[in-house]
Amino acid sequence: MTPLSSITKASPHRSVDRWGLAVFLIAAIVCIPLGVVLSSLFTVHDEVWTHLVETTLSHVLINTFFLTLGVAIGTSLIGVGLAWLTAATDFPGRRFFDWALMLPMAIPSYVTAFVAIGLLDFTGSIQTMLRAAFGKHLPWFPEIRSTGGVILVMTLTLYPYVYLLARNAFLSQGRLALEAAQSLGHGRWSGFFRVALPMARPWIVGGVMLALMETLSDFGAVSIFNYDTFATAIYQAWFGFFSISAASQLASLLVLLVFVLLLIEQRVTARVRYTTDVRGADHGIRIKLGSVHQGLALSFASLVFSIAFLIPVLQLLIWSYAIVKEDLDLRYLGYLGHSLSLAAMAALLTVSAVLVLVYAKRLHNTAVLRWLVRFATLGYALPGSVLAVGVFIPLAWFDNQLITLFKSPVILKGTLLAMLLAYLVRFLTVAHNPAESAIKRISQHIDESARNLGCSGVDMLRRVHLPMMKGGVLTAFVLVFVDVMKEMPITLMTRPFGWDTLAIRIYEMTSEGEWERAALPAIAIVLAGLLPIFFLMRDPEKKF
Repeated sequence: MTPLSSITKASPHRSVDRWGLAVFLIAAIVCIPLGVVLSSLFTVHDEVWTHLVETTLSHVLINTFFLTLGVAIGTSLIGVGLAWLTAATDFPGRRFFDWALMLPMAIPSYVTAFVAIGLLDFTGSIQTMLRAAFGKHLPWFPEIRSTGGVILVMTLTLYPYVYLLARNAFLSQGRLALEAAQSLGHGRWSGFFRVALPMARPWIVGGVMLALMETLSDFGAVSIFNYDTFATAIYQAWFGFFSISAASQLASLLVLLVFVLLLIEQRVTARVRYTTDVRGADHGIRIKLGSVHQGLALSFASLVFSIAFLIPVLQLLIWSYAIVKEDLDLRYLGYLGHSLSLAAMAALLTVSAVLVLVYAKRLHNTAVLRWLVRFATLGYALPGSVLAVGVFIPLAWFDNQLITLFKSPVILKGTLLAMLLAYLVRFLTVAHNPAESAIKRISQHIDESARNLGCSGVDMLRRVHLPMMKGGVLTAFVLVFVDVMKEMPITLMTRPFGWDTLAIRIYEMTSEGEWERAALPAIAIVLAGLLPIFFLMRDPEKKF
């Protein structure tokens, strides 16, 4: 008996065989791009790769190291600090900042990047006003186009990942643990650093790793800053040197870096097993801060919220108002239509695949099937530029086979298929988490009752599970929809000719320094990005 058939041998109608086969195919779709990229490590190096090694690779490695280190430190300090303040203490405005500090998740990093440059660069609004007020020769002003500038922008965009997870940890056990530590003679600071913080370590590490994955996969922000990383190097190798092999070899190195991060996370959290008492989350007494500390807490939360969300959104609105009459035309209907249709197709495809995964696992939860599902949800760890390369190469090979067999130019690469496959691999994990949480809430007794009434297979999924899972399925659809709206490298590298989206419009305008013209599509993407925040506020469970 083959391993695939052993997945589903318990089904009397062998309907689960088809589900197991579907899970195997979905896992293969995820693993093929990864295998294609990693195989390039063993290919012969061409002249372009040699040139990149001699001139670019060391610079890219150094930039990537300092960027990831800075983002890890920045997101940890800001995310954990704000999480502790909102979860364990009481200060004016805490209820507002409790949810408002998640709003920067709605702004893509490349939007924050061009707003920061538009405001703080030499020709930006702030320096222009300062020169008008104090003369042409200003004292020292921080250089935004620098390593520190990129780290600041990425930190302000990504700290909510750490904030959200650390806050959940502190809410569930932080205050109670601190009270227990104080009963043993620890002060507030000692109890925080020696008890509450170590107990929240798995969640904090998870949040930091999510932020670092996003940092490694970022293309838009670093390209706006002209800061070379693996994402920009892959794009330049492909579209600048027209060498897909060099792009694939760079992508393979980036995948190895991602695997190193995943290994570090596993080693840090492998032996950590902490229980969480959600029922006691609100039973702890909040720390009463003094007037000075209340002012500091309010100032810190207000500063982060203003810089990360309020100021960028206000500046986008100002720029949009200034340019709307001149720039808004029928082209934007095309950008918006392409973005919405692409996001809807990708979300529908991804959610359909996720339903297959979670339902097949529910029907027959074997070890083989669990491993297949795990492989199928590895794609979120792969940067978008890597997936673009990994999807393009096998499609190009398949194209060549079709042309050889049928003697006709049957072209699959450069079509919507390539984009949708890359989106499926990238965002399958995003949709899987809420869908799996939803189906786990359905009792197995309901399945048994449905079978007794003659309902099974697809019919049970459609008539029984889907109505009960609609909240989780809708959340999965919205999360993927918004992520595709914001996604830049996959869209930029695999889109058909002329298929411009809002994200592509932003890239084109920022490449020319046209910050005002980039504001209109940016506002649309930010408004779309607020949707998952709404769902997170409705359901405090983690959906990412």
